[in-house]
Amino acid sequence: MATTTPPTAGQAEEGPKSSNMRSLSRALEVFAELQRAERPQRLSDLARNCGMSLPTTLRILRVLQDFGMVSQTDKSYRIGPAVLPAARSFLENDPLVVAARPILQQVASQTGLTASLYSRLGFERILVARVDGEAPLRYDLPLGKRLPLTLGAAGKILLASASDDELQQVVMAAVASGQEDADLTADVLRGRLPEPGTDYAYSADERATGVLSVAMAVPNRTGRPTESISLTSPVEAASEATLKAGVPELRRAAGRLSELLEGSVY
Repeated sequence: MATTTPPTAGQAEEGPKSSNMRSLSRALEVFAELQRAERPQRLSDLARNCGMSLPTTLRILRVLQDFGMVSQTDKSYRIGPAVLPAARSFLENDPLVVAARPILQQVASQTGLTASLYSRLGFERILVARVDGEAPLRYDLPLGKRLPLTLGAAGKILLASASDDELQQVVMAAVASGQEDADLTADVLRGRLPEPGTDYAYSADERATGVLSVAMAVPNRTGRPTESISLTSPVEAASEATLKAGVPELRRAAGRLSELLEGSVY
């Protein structure tokens, strides 16, 4: 008769823990997909985009609904009201946002351009603070919006020192999320990035038509920046030369913000 060795206490705990973490990871994937969506999503679309079965996706959505993280209308799902207290707490208490506000206000005042701060989150970037310039932008870009790293000056500058392997991962993520076409390659993306030795990125008509932008990474002690500051303007109110003339001021702002964040989690 065959015998089996009973699992040790550590082994016995590993299975449930691993399963719980996997469930949490899947729930966060569904939640992130809802954040990216421009409109409420049907169950079948969420399941397909997240690579999950319909029953699994539905169970996750029901749990998120119980906590107010997701709301349902008819057969569609969207982000729920419980995210608002978390967002308020972040905007009022996060050291990065608190330190950046007066700096962005100064940059916007001196240049007349819209000043924005982005933070990298995985293979995307998120708008965390913004001060409008003299000329209004052609589009509404709300705080918390998930945007690609592959398009726009503020995303590209965060990839300037990326390895070929990292660029390939960024490409795969952008294609999978629908932010880029399937024919994008790491070589093509590399061609969009600033030339070696250039500490700023410039973009025109990339993420949004008729919009010019220049961006600078915020230095940090790890050597790999996760935040960037940008200046943006509609094309009718500025030119490439106008945007690039703001680079020195942008450079000072990024350095000042980096100094203020020394000793913090950033």
